[in-house]
Amino acid sequence: MNIIIYFVLITTVIASGSLVFLFPRDDQRLLKLLLAFSGAFLIGISFLVLVPEVFSKPAPLAGLFVILGFLIQLALELITEGAEHGHKHEHKEGEKAAPWLLLTGLCIHAFLEGMPLVSSFAKPIEHSLVLGIVVHNIPISLTLMGLFMHYGCKPGKSFIYLGIFALMTPLGSIAGLVIEKSLASSLEFFFTYSMAVVIGIFLHVSTTILFETEEHHKYNLQKFLTVCLGILVAYLVSLIAH
Repeated sequence: MNIIIYFVLITTVIASGSLVFLFPRDDQRLLKLLLAFSGAFLIGISFLVLVPEVFSKPAPLAGLFVILGFLIQLALELITEGAEHGHKHEHKEGEKAAPWLLLTGLCIHAFLEGMPLVSSFAKPIEHSLVLGIVVHNIPISLTLMGLFMHYGCKPGKSFIYLGIFALMTPLGSIAGLVIEKSLASSLEFFFTYSMAVVIGIFLHVSTTILFETEEHHKYNLQKFLTVCLGILVAYLVSLIAH
């Protein structure tokens, strides 16, 4: 089952990044709607599925680990400049160091998200987390490909960089599997707190997306309906998970 999940995670990143060739570079409306949907879906999945799962067990430090995840994401954005929530910064011509910094930050982000994806984890919760990551990765992949090409990378090299990013969540899951086999009584402890870290990351990314998709401090009707749709889909997923 993990192989199928890894395949889905990798192919959706590559497919989403490929969409950059279909959209006009100067038209950001569709990307903003995708961001609004992904932000609403992430926050919905976090509160309707992941938070109840983590806090349903005795976990006195879970809240601290949620905050830790939030702070980790905040620190990563010093490197990525917000690319994980579709925030695109223009840089000077000829600037070449930033793509490596961007890729490094996003790889750490994706690796951490993959760690709770292990064979012994409750399948409905695992699938909800996979859905959250997949939806979340669509605008990231679009933005990442656009930035690589903006920095002067040829399409072939851009896809290699995107492939490296696509592998990080499966690699995080494999690391989780290794820890799963090396731990005994501490297994539940590890998964509870690793999921709490991911919740913190999701909450930072989703709330930032929802604030950044506003224009003149107002949501237009299209964005409002998109956010409602994202939360509705998250609710339907939560019904399946439970």
